[in-house]
Amino acid sequence: MNTIYEYSAILNNGQEVSLEQYKGKVLLIVNTASACGFTPQYEGLQKLYEQYKDQGLEILAFPCNQFKSQEKGSDEEIKQFCDLNFNISFPLFKKIDVNGDDAHPLYQHLKNEAPGLLGSKTIKWNFTKFLVGKDGQVITRFATATKPDALEKPIKEALNA
Repeated sequence: MNTIYEYSAILNNGQEVSLEQYKGKVLLIVNTASACGFTPQYEGLQKLYEQYKDQGLEILAFPCNQFKSQEKGSDEEIKQFCDLNFNISFPLFKKIDVNGDDAHPLYQHLKNEAPGLLGSKTIKWNFTKFLVGKDGQVITRFATATKPDALEKPIKEALNA
């Protein structure tokens, strides 16, 4: 049985992290962008993080420039943008691809485990969210338009599972 713990990713500061370090935590994994109409969701994600991090929630943000070039900046510029505008305290990773031949292996796994509408294996837009249980199994996918506050109930359920 494949879990997300088989993967690693590189933080915005260049440090490689094994996702195994998140074992026993509930994860919300999100592809993000700084110049998107949904960018204000960073604020809601930070609120969720502050509210549930002590109960075991981690939010992992993966900037991506594959949707109308809405994440053009360098990793340093992305970090500065997030710090200045949203003061996020959850992990921010290096910019990745989520679709295509160069899609990060974690995202290949997420898309296979929780396909989108009509079984689609692609990410349609920025701020697609994946909820992962404490066991490293993907629980579900949420569409871009699903606001962070709408995720509170499924997050609580996963934390209590």
